Amino acid sequence: MSNSFATKPASSEYAPHYERYVTLVPETSIIETLRHEMEDTLVFIHSLSDEIGNHRYAAGKWSVKEVIGHVIDTERIFCYRALRFARNDKTALPGFDQDAFVKNAHFDQRQLTDLAREYEQVRKATIEFFQFLAEEAWNRRGIANNAEASVRALAWIIAGHEMHHKQVLRTRYL
Repeated sequence: MSNSFATKPASSEYAPHYERYVTLVPETSIIETLRHEMEDTLVFIHSLSDEIGNHRYAAGKWSVKEVIGHVIDTERIFCYRALRFARNDKTALPGFDQDAFVKNAHFDQRQLTDLAREYEQVRKATIEFFQFLAEEAWNRRGIANNAEASVRALAWIIAGHEMHHKQVLRTRYL
C-alpha cells in the first residue's frame, strides 16, 4: 500500500478548474476522506423525502435527484480515468457532456433510496480501487478532456466534487 493517498496533490497535477474541488478536501488520507464522505452522504440522502428529490431551485436547474445522479456518474468517469492512468495507459481520454448524461439518465423517475444504494456501491468500488494502488501508480498522469491529471489528483477531485455538490444542495435546494 502507498503513502501517496495521504499527500494532497500539487496544483500542477490537475487543471486549474478543478482547484475548487481539491481545496474542499482536508489534508488527510483520501481513503479515509472517501469513507467518511460516503457515510455523510448516505445519511444526507436518506434524510430527504422523494418529494424534495424532484425539487429544482430554479427553472432549468437540475433536480436534487439529478444532482445526486450527476455525482454518481462523475465518480464513475473519474475513477475510470484514474484506472487508465494508474495502469499507465497513454491514450488520451475524451471529456463528457454532463448535461446530456443527466438528461438521458432519467434520475427523476427513480427513488432516492435507489440512488443512495447505487451511490454507495460506486463509492465502495472507488475506495477499493484506490486503497491498493502501488506508490508509483498514484503519481502517474494521463490526459482526459485535453487536460493532464495525476491519479492522486483524480482521487481528490472525486471527493471534492461530491463535497461541492452537497454544499450546493444544502444551500440552494433545502
